[in-house]
Amino acid sequence: MSVKRDPILKRCRTLGIEPMVLGIDKKSNKKPKKANKKVSEYGMQLTEKQKVKFIYGVGERQFRKYFEIASSKKGITGENLLTLLESRLDNVVFRMGFAKTRAQARQYVNHGQFTVNGKKVDIASYIVKAGDVIAVKENKKDNKTIKENIELSAGRAMAPWVEVDGKNMSGKVVRLASREDIDYDVAEHLIVELYSK
Repeated sequence: MSVKRDPILKRCRTLGIEPMVLGIDKKSNKKPKKANKKVSEYGMQLTEKQKVKFIYGVGERQFRKYFEIASSKKGITGENLLTLLESRLDNVVFRMGFAKTRAQARQYVNHGQFTVNGKKVDIASYIVKAGDVIAVKENKKDNKTIKENIELSAGRAMAPWVEVDGKNMSGKVVRLASREDIDYDVAEHLIVELYSK
């Protein structure tokens, strides 16, 4: 996957995302530049796609694959796409409060610090299912940073589709995320329109 070197707050401003969506507790002092020229329909569609890719840290090939899976499922393609992205293991680890950001969650998962239903999974894009139990691996439970993250997230509102047991450093996917659970502004129909051309 190509690495974007732009400062995160700058990317957030460009794409119109609040840094908190990424788990970053910072605010930019700069105001987003107001473009004088009218943005084309294609420009709006592209911006929505780039926004969602940036939030979940997904590359173009993988994103297109998710779109193909979403469009082959029953239901509304755009909503299916968001549910799929929310079901990624790195995102679930982030949503459960074990990591401050999705990037940190991805690193933890890649380093084999989590199990799914008792089995080690080190693939960040692993898709979880309703009923899956995600836990910090037994020999990683003394990880200071994960412990701090759990303490910090204890006061925050948790995603309604997950249950977390901070004491045992585990959590359960009660159900899959629905469109109502998405906590950032996105016009997913524009992404569908872009890929349907």
